[in-house]
Amino acid sequence: AASRAAADARGRSERPQSAAASRIIGISLQEAQQILNVSNLNPEEIQKNYDHLFKVNDKSVGGSFYLQSKVVRAKERLDEELRIRAKDEKEKGWKAET
Repeated sequence: AASRAAADARGRSERPQSAAASRIIGISLQEAQQILNVSNLNPEEIQKNYDHLFKVNDKSVGGSFYLQSKVVRAKERLDEELRIRAKDEKEKGWKAET
């Protein structure tokens, strides 16, 4: 509940769709970028960092399930932001054609 409240507070400064994604997933875009150590939304860099962090936090190699789950949530949030931005770009393209 506290995580969602914090995401809601941070989400007020985000675009409406991004804020909604932050509330649903429970993690802000900024927090997701910090967890996966990415400064921009480069899908290849996100995937590379996700793969590494997921692997090193595997419980079978002495990692933390909690940290591994944070990595998964961060990836989900960044993937959702990439989807939102792609949709926005597509809509802008349609508006420019008309």
